Amino acid sequence: MRPETVLAFDTSAAHCAAALLLPDGRCLLRHEEMARGQAERLMPLLAELLAEGGVTWRDLSDLAVGTGPGNFTGIRISVAAARGLALGLGLPAHGVTIFEALSFGQTGPTLIAQDARRGMAYVQMFRPDGPAGLVETGALPEGFPAGAMPTVIGDLAPAYADKHGLPIGQPRFALTEAMARSVQSRDETPAGRPAPFYLRGADAAPPSDPPPVILDV
Repeated sequence: MRPETVLAFDTSAAHCAAALLLPDGRCLLRHEEMARGQAERLMPLLAELLAEGGVTWRDLSDLAVGTGPGNFTGIRISVAAARGLALGLGLPAHGVTIFEALSFGQTGPTLIAQDARRGMAYVQMFRPDGPAGLVETGALPEGFPAGAMPTVIGDLAPAYADKHGLPIGQPRFALTEAMARSVQSRDETPAGRPAPFYLRGADAAPPSDPPPVILDV
Protein backbone atom coordinates (compact mmCIF):
# COMPACT_ATOMS: atom_id res chain seq x y z
CA MET A 1 0.00 0.00 0.00
CA ARG A 2 1.39 3.40 -0.96
CA PRO A 3 2.17 5.74 1.99
CA GLU A 4 -0.44 8.42 2.61
CA THR A 5 0.70 10.65 5.49
CA VAL A 6 4.47 10.96 5.65
CA LEU A 7 6.53 12.83 8.23
CA ALA A 8 10.07 13.60 7.05
CA PHE A 9 12.86 15.28 8.97
CA ASP A 10 16.55 16.06 8.65
CA THR A 11 19.35 17.44 10.84
CA SER A 12 22.31 16.48 8.66
CA ALA A 13 23.45 20.11 8.33
CA ALA A 14 23.16 23.32 10.36
CA HIS A 15 19.38 23.15 10.43
CA CYS A 16 16.38 21.41 11.91
CA ALA A 17 13.97 20.72 9.05
CA ALA A 18 10.77 18.75 8.64
CA ALA A 19 7.91 18.19 6.21
CA LEU A 20 4.44 16.73 6.68
CA LEU A 21 2.96 15.33 3.47
CA LEU A 22 -0.81 14.90 3.75
CA PRO A 23 -3.13 12.60 1.76
CA ASP A 24 -4.63 15.57 -0.12
CA GLY A 25 -1.20 16.45 -1.52
CA ARG A 26 -0.51 19.42 0.73
CA CYS A 27 2.95 19.57 2.26
CA LEU A 28 3.66 21.60 5.39
CA LEU A 29 7.26 22.65 5.96
CA ARG A 30 9.44 23.78 8.83
CA HIS A 31 13.07 24.83 8.45
CA GLU A 32 15.08 26.44 11.23
CA GLU A 33 18.73 27.32 10.78
CA MET A 34 20.84 26.29 13.78
CA ALA A 35 24.44 25.27 14.28
CA ARG A 36 23.62 23.31 17.43
CA GLY A 37 20.64 22.33 19.54
CA GLN A 38 18.95 20.05 17.01
CA ALA A 39 18.62 17.24 19.57
CA GLU A 40 16.55 19.47 21.85
CA ARG A 41 14.55 21.14 19.10
CA LEU A 42 13.67 18.22 16.79
CA MET A 43 10.80 16.58 18.68
CA PRO A 44 9.04 19.85 19.64
CA LEU A 45 9.33 20.99 16.02
CA LEU A 46 7.76 17.75 14.79
CA ALA A 47 4.94 18.05 17.33
CA GLU A 48 4.27 21.63 16.18
CA LEU A 49 4.16 20.50 12.56
CA LEU A 50 1.67 17.73 13.31
CA ALA A 51 -0.54 20.18 15.21
CA GLU A 52 -0.44 22.58 12.26
CA GLY A 53 -1.57 19.76 9.98
CA GLY A 54 -4.34 18.69 12.33
CA VAL A 55 -3.00 15.14 12.66
CA THR A 56 -1.60 13.06 15.49
CA TRP A 57 1.34 10.67 15.65
CA ARG A 58 -1.10 7.79 15.15
CA ASP A 59 -2.34 9.28 11.86
CA LEU A 60 1.06 8.85 10.24
CA SER A 61 1.60 6.06 7.74
CA ASP A 62 5.37 6.41 7.24
CA LEU A 63 8.48 8.23 8.40
CA ALA A 64 11.31 9.51 6.23
CA VAL A 65 14.65 10.56 7.62
CA GLY A 66 17.70 12.19 6.08
CA THR A 67 20.65 9.82 6.43
CA GLY A 68 23.39 12.09 5.08
CA PRO A 69 26.08 12.54 4.14
CA GLY A 70 26.66 15.57 6.32
CA ASN A 71 27.28 16.43 9.93
CA PHE A 72 28.19 13.28 11.84
CA THR A 73 26.30 14.13 15.05
CA GLY A 74 23.35 15.68 13.24
CA ILE A 75 22.76 12.56 11.18
CA ARG A 76 22.83 10.40 14.31
CA ILE A 77 20.22 12.64 15.97
CA SER A 78 17.65 12.21 13.21
CA VAL A 79 18.32 8.54 12.56
CA ALA A 80 18.02 7.71 16.26
CA ALA A 81 14.76 9.68 16.46
CA ALA A 82 13.37 7.89 13.40
CA ARG A 83 14.25 4.49 14.82
CA GLY A 84 12.65 5.32 18.16
CA LEU A 85 9.47 6.68 16.58
CA ALA A 86 9.20 3.73 14.20
CA LEU A 87 9.49 1.30 17.10
CA GLY A 88 7.08 3.17 19.35
CA LEU A 89 4.44 3.85 16.68
CA GLY A 90 4.83 0.64 14.68
CA LEU A 91 5.59 2.57 11.50
CA PRO A 92 8.02 1.93 8.65
CA ALA A 93 10.93 4.35 8.59
CA HIS A 94 12.67 5.07 5.29
CA GLY A 95 16.19 6.43 5.06
CA VAL A 96 16.72 8.98 2.26
CA THR A 97 20.16 10.30 1.36
CA ILE A 98 20.72 13.96 0.57
CA PHE A 99 21.66 12.87 -2.97
CA GLU A 100 18.32 11.10 -3.44
CA ALA A 101 16.39 14.07 -2.08
CA LEU A 102 18.14 16.69 -4.24
CA SER A 103 17.77 14.58 -7.38
CA PHE A 104 14.12 13.65 -6.77
CA GLY A 105 11.84 14.82 -9.57
CA GLN A 106 14.66 15.48 -12.04
CA THR A 107 14.07 13.87 -15.43
CA GLY A 108 17.47 14.07 -17.11
CA PRO A 109 21.10 13.39 -16.20
CA THR A 110 21.85 15.05 -12.88
CA LEU A 111 25.03 15.59 -10.89
CA ILE A 112 24.66 16.37 -7.19
CA ALA A 113 27.57 18.34 -5.72
CA GLN A 114 27.47 19.28 -2.04
CA ASP A 115 30.11 21.05 0.03
CA ALA A 116 31.90 18.63 2.37
CA ARG A 117 34.26 21.36 3.64
CA ARG A 118 38.06 21.26 3.81
CA GLY A 119 38.27 21.47 0.04
CA MET A 120 36.15 18.36 -0.50
CA ALA A 121 32.79 17.64 -2.10
CA TYR A 122 30.10 14.99 -1.78
CA VAL A 123 29.11 13.97 -5.32
CA GLN A 124 26.82 11.49 -7.04
CA MET A 125 25.55 11.08 -10.59
CA PHE A 126 21.96 10.15 -11.42
CA ARG A 127 20.41 8.97 -14.69
CA PRO A 128 22.66 7.08 -15.22
CA ASP A 129 23.06 6.31 -11.53
CA GLY A 130 26.56 6.06 -10.11
CA PRO A 131 28.17 5.58 -6.70
CA ALA A 132 28.36 8.39 -4.17
CA GLY A 133 31.81 9.69 -3.41
CA LEU A 134 33.92 12.12 -1.42
CA VAL A 135 36.25 13.93 -3.82
CA GLU A 136 38.28 17.11 -4.06
CA THR A 137 36.06 20.06 -4.88
CA GLY A 138 35.65 20.25 -8.64
CA ALA A 139 36.50 16.60 -9.25
CA LEU A 140 33.90 14.40 -10.94
CA PRO A 141 32.52 11.22 -9.36
CA GLU A 142 33.80 7.77 -10.19
CA GLY A 143 32.29 6.42 -13.38
CA PHE A 144 31.26 9.84 -14.72
CA PRO A 145 30.24 9.25 -18.34
CA ALA A 146 32.72 10.69 -20.84
CA GLY A 147 31.30 13.73 -22.57
CA ALA A 148 28.24 13.88 -20.29
CA MET A 149 26.63 17.27 -19.65
CA PRO A 150 24.33 16.68 -16.70
CA THR A 151 22.52 19.44 -14.85
CA VAL A 152 24.43 20.10 -11.64
CA ILE A 153 22.50 20.68 -8.42
CA GLY A 154 23.71 21.47 -4.92
CA ASP A 155 25.53 24.18 -3.03
CA LEU A 156 28.66 23.58 -5.14
CA ALA A 157 26.77 23.78 -8.44
CA PRO A 158 28.36 27.14 -9.43
CA ALA A 159 31.88 25.79 -8.88
CA TYR A 160 31.19 22.69 -10.98
CA ALA A 161 29.43 24.72 -13.66
CA ASP A 162 32.41 27.05 -13.97
CA LYS A 163 34.98 24.26 -14.11
CA HIS A 164 33.17 21.83 -16.39
CA GLY A 165 30.75 24.05 -18.31
CA LEU A 166 27.71 22.26 -16.87
CA PRO A 167 24.25 23.79 -16.71
CA ILE A 168 23.00 24.66 -13.22
CA GLY A 169 19.66 23.32 -12.05
CA GLN A 170 17.51 23.64 -8.95
CA PRO A 171 15.94 20.97 -6.75
CA ARG A 172 12.27 20.40 -7.53
CA PHE A 173 11.33 20.47 -3.85
CA ALA A 174 12.61 21.61 -0.50
CA LEU A 175 14.88 18.99 1.05
CA THR A 176 12.47 17.37 3.50
CA GLU A 177 9.52 17.68 1.11
CA ALA A 178 11.57 15.74 -1.45
CA MET A 179 12.26 13.09 1.20
CA ALA A 180 8.56 12.77 1.98
CA ARG A 181 7.48 12.68 -1.66
CA SER A 182 10.14 10.16 -2.60
CA VAL A 183 8.82 7.86 0.12
CA GLN A 184 5.21 8.41 -0.96
CA SER A 185 6.20 7.37 -4.49
CA ARG A 186 7.46 4.01 -3.25
CA ASP A 187 5.33 0.90 -3.10
CA GLU A 188 7.64 -1.31 -1.08
CA THR A 189 8.23 -1.46 2.66
CA PRO A 190 11.80 -0.48 3.63
CA ALA A 191 14.18 -3.30 4.46
CA GLY A 192 15.51 -2.94 8.00
CA ARG A 193 16.08 0.25 9.95
CA PRO A 194 17.41 3.52 8.51
CA ALA A 195 21.15 3.86 9.01
CA PRO A 196 23.54 6.81 8.76
CA PHE A 197 25.16 7.25 5.36
CA TYR A 198 28.69 8.43 6.03
CA LEU A 199 31.31 9.21 3.41
CA ARG A 200 33.72 10.66 5.94
CA GLY A 201 34.61 9.66 9.48
CA ALA A 202 33.72 11.70 12.55
CA ASP A 203 35.62 14.94 13.12
CA ALA A 204 36.21 14.08 16.77
CA ALA A 205 39.85 13.35 17.53
CA PRO A 206 41.07 10.85 20.12
CA PRO A 207 42.13 12.42 23.44
CA SER A 208 45.69 13.68 23.47
CA ASP A 209 46.20 13.18 27.20
CA PRO A 210 48.28 10.14 28.16
CA PRO A 211 46.33 7.20 29.61
CA PRO A 212 46.18 6.94 33.41
CA VAL A 213 48.86 4.92 35.15
CA ILE A 214 47.55 1.94 37.09
CA LEU A 215 49.51 1.51 40.32
CA ASP A 216 50.32 -1.92 41.58
CA VAL A 217 49.72 -1.68 45.33
